[in-house]
Amino acid sequence: QVQLVESGGGSVQAGGSLRLSCAASGYTYSSYCMGWFRQAPGKEREGVAAIDSDGSTSYADSVKGRFTISKDNAKNTLYLQMNSLKPEDTAMYNCADLCFGYWGQGTQVTVSS
Repeated sequence: QVQLVESGGGSVQAGGSLRLSCAASGYTYSSYCMGWFRQAPGKEREGVAAIDSDGSTSYADSVKGRFTISKDNAKNTLYLQMNSLKPEDTAMYNCADLCFGYWGQGTQVTVSS
């Protein structure tokens, strides 16, 4: 059974940090199509970060300098280190393998001021 399972979300105060994980099982995730997305209540889903096969990364302007995406291909796991969190980062965070069209169920991140 193919699964992407996110973990690491939670509630933190502004300025805090969280590290999200996305573990792929049932298949080997594509090395160049993985990314993190988020959706806040009443807002459209937005891309947060992506990582390519050579390790190159891209970020939404709103998280540049604060979030870091990484991966461990041996563990079939994608990560998102989130520092200096702001209340506007509050959202449901999902990982996705866009090559295969697989999405995780999401993990909630709530940042209080």
